Amino acid sequence: MSEWLAKPETWVLVSFILFLGVLGYFKVPAMIGKALDDRADGIRKELEEAQKLREEAQALLADYQRRQRDAEDEARGIVEQAGAEAERFAEETRQKLEDSLERRTRLAEQKIEQAEAQAVKDVRAAAVDLAIAAAERIIATEVKDTKADALVTESISAVKDKLN
Repeated sequence: MSEWLAKPETWVLVSFILFLGVLGYFKVPAMIGKALDDRADGIRKELEEAQKLREEAQALLADYQRRQRDAEDEARGIVEQAGAEAERFAEETRQKLEDSLERRTRLAEQKIEQAEAQAVKDVRAAAVDLAIAAAERIIATEVKDTKADALVTESISAVKDKLN
């Protein structure tokens, strides 16, 4: 047996058994198991929290995507409304321009008609003045006393007839 005690392998075995005994006495395997269980629980909790955070992030992403679609739809509606308003404004402007041109044309036509009427009056008045002047010259040179009295009397009675 002393041979057996002299071998280093024997002491390695004895020290290994003692080491296992000390570990067993201090309940190291239970502590290691508990530490591993605690670590597994911590990882499980982190995974659950990560899953919750992922679901929240997906919900937020869906909400933001919905908001973006709503904003795009609203922007499209605003652009369409602005286009319709611009078209309506352009039509109103065209109509106002046409009305204004029509009014100005009528006004110009009226002014032209008035100018024509005034020109006709002026020409008639000038013709009457010329006719009177010519008649005065003719009467002054050709009509003498008795003829003059007869013409005056005849003219007075013609004026009286026209006034009555």
